[in-house]
Amino acid sequence: MSKYAELRKLDVSKYVEQKNGLSYLSWSFAWDEFKKVYPDATYEIVKDVNNLPYFESDAGAMVYTKVTAEGLTYEMWLPIMDGANKAMKSAPYEYQTRYGAKQVEAFTMFDVNKTVMRCLVKNLAMFGLGLYIYSGSDLPESEPEKVDATALVEAIAKSTTMDELKTSFAQAYKVASKDKDALKLINDAKELKKKELA
Repeated sequence: MSKYAELRKLDVSKYVEQKNGLSYLSWSFAWDEFKKVYPDATYEIVKDVNNLPYFESDAGAMVYTKVTAEGLTYEMWLPIMDGANKAMKSAPYEYQTRYGAKQVEAFTMFDVNKTVMRCLVKNLAMFGLGLYIYSGSDLPESEPEKVDATALVEAIAKSTTMDELKTSFAQAYKVASKDKDALKLINDAKELKKKELA
């Protein structure tokens, strides 16, 4: 199994916190688990020309991180956001909603720090760790169970009419629907039997 697949299968759900509809994985847990798989991994907080860990434009402020593991480097970015997930700037600003004006406070270094660590976790997801969280899933995908298609193929082969073939194929398909290899065997058996019954 590749390291990406190993990290992708790791269930991190008990370390995930929900806030304003978004899921956040604990950075300390994420880094700990990542280092178990990539002990020599390093990360970098990208800084601007003034050595500040954020970049600001009229649209708001962003942070960037880079993670390197076994010669592979991924960069990730994340805007600094308030509790309503609105982009923060170094000065407070107001925006209009259908319910009236809303205020976004200026970001502080505490906001920058939180965002950097969330960005690092997002960066680790590029290597597979907790990636399913960003896909909107609660748990990682599990490997589909392998199905022994022998009896299913035999049932298809014993069909004596097209109606029996349809029924046995439908039953076999239901049992093996998540196993691609078994489905191929079942489909091949169905096509072979169809030719015999035609």
